[in-house]
Amino acid sequence: MHPLYREDHYSKLKHLQDQIHRLARHVVQHGAYRLENQRTTAPPETVNKSIVNLAHYLALREIDLRPLQEELAEAGLSSLGRAEAHVFANLSNIINILGQILGDPLQLDPGLPWPGFREGFEILDQNSDQALGASPANRTTRIMVTLSSDTAHDYSAIYDLIRQGMNIARINCAHDDPFTWRSMIKHVRQANREMHSSCRVLMDLAGHKIRTGQIRPAADSTVFRHNRKSSASGRTEFAILPVRLANELTTREPDTHTPFIVPDAIFSQLAEDDRLCFVDAKGKRRHVTIATITQPDSMFGYVHKNIRLLANTVIEWQRLSGSAYKTLQSFHYPQVNNLSGNIRLRAGDILHLHKRSDHGHPAEYSENGELLVPASIGCTAPAVIDILEPGAPVWFDDGKIGAQVIQKFDDHLVLRITRAGPTGAKLKPDKGLNFPDTRLNLPALTAKDRVDLDFICQHSDMVGFSFIETADDMHELIAELADRNSSDMPVIAKIETTNAVKNLPDILFASMFSNHSFAVMIARGDLAVELGSVRMAEIQEEILWLCEAAHVPVIWATQVMESIAKTGVRSRPEFTDAAMSVRAECVMLNKGPYILDALRSLSAVLKVMQNHQRKKISRLRALHW
Repeated sequence: MHPLYREDHYSKLKHLQDQIHRLARHVVQHGAYRLENQRTTAPPETVNKSIVNLAHYLALREIDLRPLQEELAEAGLSSLGRAEAHVFANLSNIINILGQILGDPLQLDPGLPWPGFREGFEILDQNSDQALGASPANRTTRIMVTLSSDTAHDYSAIYDLIRQGMNIARINCAHDDPFTWRSMIKHVRQANREMHSSCRVLMDLAGHKIRTGQIRPAADSTVFRHNRKSSASGRTEFAILPVRLANELTTREPDTHTPFIVPDAIFSQLAEDDRLCFVDAKGKRRHVTIATITQPDSMFGYVHKNIRLLANTVIEWQRLSGSAYKTLQSFHYPQVNNLSGNIRLRAGDILHLHKRSDHGHPAEYSENGELLVPASIGCTAPAVIDILEPGAPVWFDDGKIGAQVIQKFDDHLVLRITRAGPTGAKLKPDKGLNFPDTRLNLPALTAKDRVDLDFICQHSDMVGFSFIETADDMHELIAELADRNSSDMPVIAKIETTNAVKNLPDILFASMFSNHSFAVMIARGDLAVELGSVRMAEIQEEILWLCEAAHVPVIWATQVMESIAKTGVRSRPEFTDAAMSVRAECVMLNKGPYILDALRSLSAVLKVMQNHQRKKISRLRALHW
């Protein structure tokens, strides 16, 4: 016994030594068992220190370590609370220290290569550089920004993003087309050359884009909403379209203004400052003024007031003649049913979910308020209708609207709205659907994904795998990449479903046994809908821990600095969330009109917090009170 320790202390330390030694044996044995299950499809020589460490960590976390943690802390010994990147090294250090104190050294050989204490962090840094690119000189955490469609024809927007600190430009293949993507990537490459920067491009596969379909506007009226803050002049502009172009539209971008429709013969004769005059639904005399004509099929008009235009309203086309406007021709306002509207829903409402994506329309009521026709919305993945059963929950638009299946028919489901906010909520086209309690069993890659992979392998630096759920899904993507001579392209696995969370260890092993650099994106929006907000708060931490054990970089995504990006308004909770994100290797911002402000704010927070935190380790920088 060491002379500085009394017998009661000795007994406690001996008990600790026995516990740690038993724990280490458990980690070695159960870790080896996990590896054997994973190595059936991989040659033995592919087992590296990261794979071994992940197996050790999974074995370690099979046990509730809270009592042991408290005993280690009381004895002044290193706890296991920061062992993720170097599990066996942590256990070995504690065993060695106790052996020296007690004069009873114990040895344990895991029989496999394992990372040393600092080595685990070094491997993680190397893997992060390979998958995501090197971190900037003044910031350890990278920033990814989702590019908006506008950046395809606005080089200065991408230049400014890179200048303000964007390290990865994200393109979502669920939107736009190869022509637009090619233009975005060209701008990124050009800005890199001009600024001697190294911004990478990530292209996300769309996956099974399970979204709401088109919504036909209410048959009786069309609304043109005025936003007083839209410009310094106090007017709101929107597109003027001829009927032939309006009929070609299948949908319009969410949250954009409804276009004003004009007969083709009149559209071709319109001139700047002409007016389209009418009496609106409130009996008020209103007009739309032609503001600009940019090309033969493109012009804009503006209003100064909100307008609700009834179906078949008589429109007078007027032109300034001298000091007064003169009516040149009149027409009835055309109805184009394929322009997307929205459906306002309240708790208790009935909504039909259809296989046809063009089957959306608001509910219809009698003059007495009696429901005549329930609201209906289409689904872009018709197979889902066959899979869902009565009682299954359905969520729309990142959980803003909740529903439950109450009846099932061949071509549609009947849903009852269970959550829509105290004043109801608007359901719009192209919004996501989640089915948290239903296993969909959809193929990992769609036909569109395979076509898009051809483009991605030629033009992108990395590929994002949306809605991955199993190790087999990862094997399928790896095979597709090999067919396109891209066996070394970095893969970003987006964890956004309950099944992906359950299968994350197997997904990690599948990627680590391949030649691909690899990262994990925590898609917190979809996960919060799938798991619930409380469980999501817990799971995001567990994903960080598991990936650190695998030496796999993590991308912290969804609604980071969203209030700033979308409205320019700062939210204190969002800054706290951004501060927590420093534990990831990359943080993602979504697009918005104030994205540069959000980017600057996030970069400033990350630079401050990296002095305080490295993964779970508080760095204890000196405080100056």
